Formats: sequence, C-alpha cells, structure tokens
Amino acid sequence: MSSTTKGYRLTASTGIHKGDREYQQDQIALISHPRLNGCVLGVVADGMGGRSGGRKASDQVMMTCRQLFERYSPDADDPPTVLRQMVQESHLVIKLTAISSEQEPHSTIAAFIINPNGECYWVHAGDSRIYHFHANRLVKRTMDHSYVQTLVDRGELTEEEANVHPQSNILMGCLGAEDDPPADVHYIEQLRPGDTLLACSDGVWHYFNPDELGSVLSSLSPREATEFLIDKARSRAHGGGDNLSLVIVKVEPLAA
Repeated sequence: MSSTTKGYRLTASTGIHKGDREYQQDQIALISHPRLNGCVLGVVADGMGGRSGGRKASDQVMMTCRQLFERYSPDADDPPTVLRQMVQESHLVIKLTAISSEQEPHSTIAAFIINPNGECYWVHAGDSRIYHFHANRLVKRTMDHSYVQTLVDRGELTEEEANVHPQSNILMGCLGAEDDPPADVHYIEQLRPGDTLLACSDGVWHYFNPDELGSVLSSLSPREATEFLIDKARSRAHGGGDNLSLVIVKVEPLAA
C-alpha cells in the first residue's frame, strides 16, 4: 500500500503468520479511508479464548474498527474519542458474544489513525504494541497492560527479565474481560520523513529489542522488514512461537 500526502508519501505492509500454533487468532487491518487520501487506519488484535473464541474476538475488533473508521471525518471528529470508541465498542461486542457462546473470548487491540495533515493518534489495550521510530531510533512505544509490566514499572524486573518471566502472558487489561478495558491514547503532532510506525502482537515483539527493530525498520522496505521480522521471530521461537502479526507504515520523502 502506498499513498501520497503533503511533502511525503506513506509506504506500508502487513504480515500475519500462524507461528507454531494450530490456529490463527491474531487479526490485522491496514485501511485507506474511503473518502480521504492520506488518511489511514492500522489495527492489530491478538485474540484469546479457545480455538474459535479468540478468533471471534479479534474478528469483532476488526469489524468494529472498520465501521467506525468508515464514518470517521478528521474535520468533524475527535480522533482520541473515535479510538476510545473502537476499544469500548469492541469490548462490548466481545462480551455479548461470550454470553451467547460457552467460550471466554478476549482480545488485545493496538490501533493508530494517521490524518491527511500528518497527525497521528494511537490507542492500545493489552500487550499488543505500537512503536514509533525515527530512522533507527525509538521515539516512543506503548506500555503493556500486563502483570510483568507493572513489575518493571515498580523496578522489580528489568525489560529483559520480564520477557522470560513465566507469567509474562498475564494481562491486566484487555477487551472482553470483566472490567472495562484501559484505552491509553498517544498523540504525534506531525509525522516526518524518516518516521516508521510498527504495530504488532507479542508473538513478534517478544523476540526483539528496540535497537534491533529500529535497525531492521530503517534499513529495509516495509515489505522486506515484515518478512524479515516474521522469519527471524519464527527461528528464535525454536518451535514454541505464538501467532505473529504486524503492520508497518513508513513515512518517506517525495522523490525530488
């Protein structure tokens, strides 16, 4: 996918792989706005809850986000409100599904909207992440709503220890759970050439530190980076890997 807006163009890629699991519960979307050139939505959802429960939950996140984005107008709507709506409405739909089925479907969400003027907003709940790099340098990333992240925040674990902690899969907030999900929103005033956004599930980020991600994203095209990160995560998982999903959007200067 490629779209041009003022002074730069967006190039993008998505990737999804079953990993070493029997079935795919992650879902991804990268959508150009139906009416506005240069307006883009990226979403990653990592579903949990049995063979069909997790997939149903991540499907519902995608459906809800698509519907809200199709109605979205940057001139009239407040992006943080729309992103929080995506979180809240997905959460409610998943909870209603749980009532009508025997499963306990849950899902993470990591979603970003890029406006035609270069503003970017993101939201997340759970441990799917969004990273903002400029060239190979990490500018900002989401903080997981997970048990191990609270231990890192309290200074009881390092990031490296958290990655191999036996309870690293316990979430403190996600969609479809008993409590309302967190919906942390972040605002980037202006994306610039050299910026890259990466949204991915824990099946991807678990296997890389930010320096590695920055180096891959800055030196490869989105399509090449997508394939490289999936292949490398698969080999580092040694046969025990989760589903993998990622969305990469790169901001590139217009050729003179």
